[in-house]
Amino acid sequence: MSDAITHYRRLRELTVDELAYVLSMLGRPVSAGALADMERCARPVTVDDLVAIAYVLDTTPAVLLSHIPVGMPEPEGPLATGLPADVDPVELRAWLEGRATLDREARVAWWQERVARLRVRSAHHEEQLQAAYAELRELGDVAAREGDALAVQRLQWRIQDGEHALNQAKIALALTEHRLEDLGKAL
Repeated sequence: MSDAITHYRRLRELTVDELAYVLSMLGRPVSAGALADMERCARPVTVDDLVAIAYVLDTTPAVLLSHIPVGMPEPEGPLATGLPADVDPVELRAWLEGRATLDREARVAWWQERVARLRVRSAHHEEQLQAAYAELRELGDVAAREGDALAVQRLQWRIQDGEHALNQAKIALALTEHRLEDLGKAL
């Protein structure tokens, strides 16, 4: 959570002093030194601090609690004390926000729903991409002769974006299906 506080404070372009000032104006005085200690993991964050800081940083306590730094290596154990070791960051956030429970059956159902949504997303991207390809084919020789025309370039960019989106959706789907398979084996 210390990294999350630092991340969102910087994202909002606030100094530690400015964050402390706003917190005090809201009736939750926390000194700049105490905030700096929280950001260095040298001081625990109380629930009251968490709620006030999340409010000032225009996020939620769940986001701060479930924040995983981008460069953080894969944890060898659970993300938090007392959780199953195989709970991942997305599932943790859903649980913190009350959208999921962590019993095995509910977790399998949650991951099955994610797979279904990702299949729909992949199909949508595939459909959009095929429509863009068809539009390019309809242009035929015009597209070849006027490849530098803005309309042709926009269509080519739409195709590139569509290919990227479809690829990302397929990767997410494959990873999610693998996760569901692993979770099903554990039952």
